Amino acid sequence: MVNTQATPEQTRPAETGEGGGRPRLLLVDGHSMAFRAFYALPAEKFVNSAGQATNAIYGFTSMLVKLLREEQPTHIAVAWDRSEPTFRHEEYAEYKAGRSETPPEFPSQVGLLQELLGLIGVTSLSVPGYEADDIIATLTTRGLAEGMDVLIASGDRDTFQLVGEHCTVLYPGRSLSDLIRMTPEAVEAKYAVPPERYCDLAALVGEKSDNLPGVPGVGPKTAAKWLAKYGSLDALVAHAHEIGGKAGQNLRDHLDDVLRNQRLNRLATDVELGVDVTGMTLGHWNRDGVNLLFDNLEFASTLRDRLFAVLSEQAGDDSAEPVQDEGFSVELVDPAPGTLGDWLAAEIAAGARTGVALEWSGERGGDIIRLALAVPSGRAVCLDPTQLDPADEAALTAWLADPAYPKVLHGVKWALRALWARGWTLDGVESDTAIAAYLLEPGRRNFELATLCLRYLGRELTEHNAEGAQLTLDLEGTGDDQDTARRELALRALATVELALALDAELTRREGLDLLHNLELPLAEVLARMEDAGIAADLTYLRDLEAEFAAAVRQAVDEAHRLVGREFNLGSPKQLQQILFDELGLPKTKRIKTGYTTDADALAWLAAQTDNELPVILLRHRDQTKLRTTVEGLIKTIAEDGRIHTTFHQTVTATGRLSSAEPNLQNIPVRTDAGRRIRRAFVVGEGYEQLLTADYSQIELRIMAHLSEDEALIEAFHSGFDFHAQIASRVFRIPVDQVDGEARARIKAMNYGLAYGLSDYGLAQQLGISPKEARVLMEEYFSHFGKVRDYLEAVVVRARREGYTATILGRRRYLPDLNSDNRQRREMAERMALNAPIQGSAADIIKLAMLRVDRALRENGLASRMLLQVHDELVLEVAPGELDTVRELVVEHMSQAQQLRVPLAVSVGVGPNWHDAAH
Repeated sequence: MVNTQATPEQTRPAETGEGGGRPRLLLVDGHSMAFRAFYALPAEKFVNSAGQATNAIYGFTSMLVKLLREEQPTHIAVAWDRSEPTFRHEEYAEYKAGRSETPPEFPSQVGLLQELLGLIGVTSLSVPGYEADDIIATLTTRGLAEGMDVLIASGDRDTFQLVGEHCTVLYPGRSLSDLIRMTPEAVEAKYAVPPERYCDLAALVGEKSDNLPGVPGVGPKTAAKWLAKYGSLDALVAHAHEIGGKAGQNLRDHLDDVLRNQRLNRLATDVELGVDVTGMTLGHWNRDGVNLLFDNLEFASTLRDRLFAVLSEQAGDDSAEPVQDEGFSVELVDPAPGTLGDWLAAEIAAGARTGVALEWSGERGGDIIRLALAVPSGRAVCLDPTQLDPADEAALTAWLADPAYPKVLHGVKWALRALWARGWTLDGVESDTAIAAYLLEPGRRNFELATLCLRYLGRELTEHNAEGAQLTLDLEGTGDDQDTARRELALRALATVELALALDAELTRREGLDLLHNLELPLAEVLARMEDAGIAADLTYLRDLEAEFAAAVRQAVDEAHRLVGREFNLGSPKQLQQILFDELGLPKTKRIKTGYTTDADALAWLAAQTDNELPVILLRHRDQTKLRTTVEGLIKTIAEDGRIHTTFHQTVTATGRLSSAEPNLQNIPVRTDAGRRIRRAFVVGEGYEQLLTADYSQIELRIMAHLSEDEALIEAFHSGFDFHAQIASRVFRIPVDQVDGEARARIKAMNYGLAYGLSDYGLAQQLGISPKEARVLMEEYFSHFGKVRDYLEAVVVRARREGYTATILGRRRYLPDLNSDNRQRREMAERMALNAPIQGSAADIIKLAMLRVDRALRENGLASRMLLQVHDELVLEVAPGELDTVRELVVEHMSQAQQLRVPLAVSVGVGPNWHDAAH
């Protein structure tokens, strides 16, 4: 049976190529290109939060984009191998025997790649009993008969037999993006035989990867010389008795092998495919489907932008997002000086929404260059704040600060900071279209205005003027024409107000409007103030720390060189492999394509397996290098005010957690003493007295107890004993005071693992025990906490039925893959379904706490302020004389942020710096 995603439209005659030339058919060997991508990109660096490896998908997609862009095919298909035996195995049972086992991270990516091809309209084929090369040979034959030029992207040399005047093989070179064009001349130059004789050459020489033995002692040069003399393998066999020497005798002794090799190497050209080669044009593609897939895989926007660009150019607009209108109609007006207030009164009624868009200098809400206001009718103004008449500025600032006039923006946090920098106030914000879209699709990574207009309005972010001409929005902001820039900003304001209406309607349907209005929008203002405040940094201390870590790195290098007896690059995996496994003879680690892995886990294992000091030194070198890099990055981000101003993002994580960037203060290591020392650099600022830190204790587990309603788990929280020790006491049936560190650690891993959807295999890996032992431990756990098991099972069943999970506050995460036919995608979605309600509820609760604490600080007239939120921790800067009040206020409002069946425990610490304020 043929597996294909060919669309109904793919039945028309072959289209001509660019300039009216021959159509161009691109054929891709799917497994060949996917394996190449897999080994070119490190699997450990390409894995999403659900544990799905993505390196093959990312690399394959990148190469496909390059092929589409550079080769400009009019037709395309991807052929795949299958797992079951082929006709070649039936003839020769040892065919391809001895190949190394497929890495476990690879198979799940093939199904996802085939899904991606279906989403972008590329025909994907596999046929039982045949290999991808046979499908390619069949399509090549048919394509040539249709007058096409054929390009074959494959790393299998068997395809060389297909090369001809109108068929070229794109064969892998040294790098991932390097492809060698194997034309008839290139094949003959390399192998001294024409392409049609390559199959004969391979039959004589053999093919190690296919486990096809050749004639002993006969290499490519000898085989080519024989074929040149006799013309073909059949003729050579007929004259085998004439060839003298040991090579001739070996040929005669192995004639059966040679003829068998010839039969197996020859590609089938008559495979029944069920699709017509002329219909393999790039079909309609599904932008939303690709976005959802890439969001689940957690790919950044760069790859999808490249893919969308080449698809838009070659396949046209996707059918999933039909354009209903060619753009937006904007009427830009210029009120006379001193009449802006009249225009606002005439155009904007109290209670009517207005789109607001700003353009500012810099990246963090600097000086405002332009400000545009637009009403749904399409009328808009675009203002330069530096050129405003005093009366107009007064009218504008009064309108912006008036909550009676609802405003909608795209990226309200930056706008707030830019307006505050001018001393202006913004009130009455009713929607942020980026945040609203995030609440609807938290797995999405692209919340650009243009993308959302297409997604929810079916309209391009362009201006449709009276003459029908189009003004495309200058998304890069490179236009110099002032009038064009003004119109573009007015267009953004109008698009924002129209988009907000569509998003609100969808949020209302999905019961998410309260989250927008009561949680995320108010939080944006709190985050803007925190970013403006920043946190003071001790530059001298950081420079001393950087020098110390740099010295530690040099010391580790010197120790390693002395131990080995020569200099080498500690950052080179190839050199480390040679030293560790060849020269020192240490135990072999996990096998990878380039040898044996030398990653951190492998070095830690070696350190435990041997008395050799080198693995320990290498680990120390990596740790100190990472610490030095972290400190160097922090030094670069200290602003002129001596403070570090991180950026908090509300629309990045799928679970609702905030993320931090530039710099990422959530990534500062705290598990080692050296890492914790970095926190000493964050100090109380001038005019303040102390830093106060407050965080929730075991919040995910408390949420688990609340959601599962497990009486035994709830009781453990009320017992007054150490929670993990209390649970261990129940599971292992021993008194609490007899629970040792190992038993507590196992139960702690279990407790948190269940909250994050950990499997028995994952638990086994974490605890260093067998999956069977982990399974027994989990069963024992569930025998005491049965409602936890019931909850975990029920949450997946409910999510599969409803299509989404929800937090305590109703934050939804849609998981369509729960019903996927692809097992890997289904299991990935099940892990997300287990994790999202708990981690998402924890994110919601800390956000509620931030709102309550911020409001209490301001209502009590306190000068103390929040500076940071790091996961479940808040960091505040306390003004002189306010410590006791702030401590009491923070504990009260954090502990009462959400009512649960177990208390929310809050720990507080105080000190002159972040480290000393720990608790």
